[in-house]
Amino acid sequence: MTVVKREDLRQVVSEVVESTPVVDIHTHLYSPDFGDLLLWGFDELVTYHYLIAETMRIESMPYEQYWTMGKQEQADLIWQRLFLDNSPYSEAARGVLTTLHKLGLDVSSRDVASYREYFANLTVEEYVDKVFEVGNISKAIMTNDPFDDAERRVWLEKGGCTDERFLAALRLDPLLIDWPNACRRLAEWGYKVEVGLTEPTVAEVQRFLKDWIGRMKPVYMAVSLPYTFRYPEDSDMAKVIERCVLPVSRETNVPFALMIGVKRSANPGLQVAGDAVGKSDITAVEYLCRNYPDNKFMVTMLSRENQHELAVAARKFRNLMVFGCWWFLNNPSLVEEITRMRFELLGSSVIPQHSDARVLDQLIYKWAHSRQIIAKVLADKYEDLADTGWLVTREEIERDVAKLLGGNLWTFLEG
Repeated sequence: MTVVKREDLRQVVSEVVESTPVVDIHTHLYSPDFGDLLLWGFDELVTYHYLIAETMRIESMPYEQYWTMGKQEQADLIWQRLFLDNSPYSEAARGVLTTLHKLGLDVSSRDVASYREYFANLTVEEYVDKVFEVGNISKAIMTNDPFDDAERRVWLEKGGCTDERFLAALRLDPLLIDWPNACRRLAEWGYKVEVGLTEPTVAEVQRFLKDWIGRMKPVYMAVSLPYTFRYPEDSDMAKVIERCVLPVSRETNVPFALMIGVKRSANPGLQVAGDAVGKSDITAVEYLCRNYPDNKFMVTMLSRENQHELAVAARKFRNLMVFGCWWFLNNPSLVEEITRMRFELLGSSVIPQHSDARVLDQLIYKWAHSRQIIAKVLADKYEDLADTGWLVTREEIERDVAKLLGGNLWTFLEG
């Protein structure tokens, strides 16, 4: 056992956090098997919807005009407005620069042509290897929607994902958010269902879920829910959750992940960039955990105001795994605040972060930035321990970090 002196703790913690491969438990990425569904490269990175929203705050162009532009033209506009006309210190803009820098490109040159040339000389397979190496990523969990026709074809006709670094998550949004339309699609695919959620329909929906669990081998089933989500309630969504999702989740030992708090299309003109956030009701999470103790729930909430009560709920229910600083919370000041609070309430029994990456390149910057914050908070906590006379060893630091960056997920799944 190697005892770490107090004055060396910060350096050792940083080294361990940087060198430990991460399991990114929630992304919107795909393996190369899925072709153009996997977004990567300079133009995709710069036209990320966070940057679209920031650009349209200071750009007088009508929203409709922006959406008629080609991808490169959009990227040029965003680069001009956010990186040249203004200093790019917002988190999303800084992230672009971190990514380019970590790839070895000359950020000081501001030479967009050279950045595009770099990506043009890479195959997608080469770039996936590069990103996983630079980002020190061991696994990335995708978001896989069987109601998406383009993705569905890959699973049914090409065997789905063949890259073991990418793992599946079965996305249930269409099934839960718009049951009548989902019912119609299920009927088209040969499932004997009707809108009324009769017993035979429930059995068929369960069969649909089991079919796709067998096909995808997902780590978990997931849904993104509005801030107005309530449970229990007399709605199609609640009925499908209770009668279909929860029994299958329990039977197959595939956790149900709920991402709660989105306010859809607050500004429809921004399209994918137009969603906002609302404070949610934690009692829905408490009810699920209390009334379904044999089910496993993974929860992240979008509102800052929900974070403390979510962490407290996790203290009460061991079938609840809190994960990540989602979407609008993935900013350094908030990540630090939330991570610190979670460590103080939950110790190491939490998954502090996920990337939520929609562009492959983002794995690099989102984990570079998050690792810095996780290391900072951990170092503070180990220094607190050292101040009591407790001896902290390198092996214990390595153990704790391995849990936080992936091990807790596997333990939760196996428990």
